[in-house]
Amino acid sequence: MMADWAHAEGWNPGLTDGQAFFAADPCGFLIGRLDGAPASCVSVVRYGSGFGFLGFYLTRPELRGQGYGSRLWATGTARLTGRNTGLDGVVDQQANYRRSGFRAAWTNMRYEGLVPVDVAPPPGVTLVDARTLPFGQLTAYDRRFFPAERDSFLAAWTTTPGRTALVALREGEVQGLGVLRACRTSSRIGPLYAATPEIAGALVSALAATEPSTPVAVDVPDVNPAAVRLAEQLGLNPSFETARMYTGATPDVDHSGLFGITSLELG
Repeated sequence: MMADWAHAEGWNPGLTDGQAFFAADPCGFLIGRLDGAPASCVSVVRYGSGFGFLGFYLTRPELRGQGYGSRLWATGTARLTGRNTGLDGVVDQQANYRRSGFRAAWTNMRYEGLVPVDVAPPPGVTLVDARTLPFGQLTAYDRRFFPAERDSFLAAWTTTPGRTALVALREGEVQGLGVLRACRTSSRIGPLYAATPEIAGALVSALAATEPSTPVAVDVPDVNPAAVRLAEQLGLNPSFETARMYTGATPDVDHSGLFGITSLELG
């Protein structure tokens, strides 16, 4: 139901995202009911002991402006008390989030379209199925770009049916990671990590080649200008904007290697 509501807002969630979301924090998804029927929803996922992420904040359109969403918001954010909490806020809600203590760290722009499927990786770099790597190597790489451990989520995110996960290797060292998942419209790529724009471009191209007639979409953070340039060079067009916001300090992660965020709902 939450995915259906998100789709109606134009967020284009993945068809099997819920399986990985549940693995991240089974108690992190709340529903507000009115006369027994779902009226609003929010996700408030806990990562580790000090980080959280808020998403899926929605109220049925005919019930908006009556306080039902804000009541669930209060319940949900209480679950994240004491944690630095992030969210990816749509444009028309960002002022409300600022009033609730969030501040903008950067802008994510979704870039969409068909991309060339013949972009080769740089010399010495090979692309392999992420599932063939020792999982500890994969999680260690993910921690460079995400502020908390999320092993259960990452395991599900990279192996759930209906998606492809590729790793870029150079002399046995991870130099990039990209995951493509089927969605209702454009297939989404996220996360997209890479040591260089050339590696990121090769990952996007190889992932797109699995479904060459389907457009792909990447939520690109403008905190990495090289990521924006790459999206434009690949011929992708901007289509949807959000702001990454935090209640505390912006986490110290490798922004230069962050070419696409994982998801709007869980960070």
